[in-house]
Amino acid sequence: MKKFKDLPITEKPREKLVRFGTENLSDSELLAILLRTGTKDKTVLQLAQEIIREFGLKGLAQMDIADLKEIPGIGLAKATEIKAVFEIAARIQGKSISSKRQITCPKDVVEIMINKLQYLNQEHFYIVLLNTKNVIISYEEVSKGGLNIASIYPREVFNKAIKNSAARIILVHNHPSGDPTPSLEDINLTKRLIEVGKLTGIKVLDHIIVGQEDYISLKEEGYFDD
Repeated sequence: MKKFKDLPITEKPREKLVRFGTENLSDSELLAILLRTGTKDKTVLQLAQEIIREFGLKGLAQMDIADLKEIPGIGLAKATEIKAVFEIAARIQGKSISSKRQITCPKDVVEIMINKLQYLNQEHFYIVLLNTKNVIISYEEVSKGGLNIASIYPREVFNKAIKNSAARIILVHNHPSGDPTPSLEDINLTKRLIEVGKLTGIKVLDHIIVGQEDYISLKEEGYFDD
């Protein structure tokens, strides 16, 4: 087996990136740069190719630290670096898209939040904070884990809105199963927060549930009274 150091420069991911740019590297080559080293029996490029072939980038994005560590050749250090890279990418994507953006429909919100939510393996609950013209101020995580009425405190939701001088909010959370169909808990929680919003003067415009390939707007489904 040819050793990695004996490969031509055009086959070494790091050198190839410097010479030709990131856009000319495959998924496995980019992963190889992140992994840095292979195993006793595999070069780093071979290891990366096997991982991409078996899991793909989407599969890696869904894994937690424990799952990543089960892959031969990935220990704690590499697992945490992979998780950090995916999180950085999601934050950059969300911030760049959301900056000063006006929300006109549920799809606008989904475009901002989907990279952060669609491949998570537990539920995360966010609020998107808007001004009076429905321009995004920011988005804030409220809770993660099992989503139920007891785990979402209205004061946490609306304190974040008040602190950021938001006039309106949109609720967003994911379904790790990939199916965005609202549960009874989702519906009851939505109704509860709508009522609290009326008392505080901060209108809840929608509750959007994100799956892996689709989403559902509870407003479009008729759960909001205009």
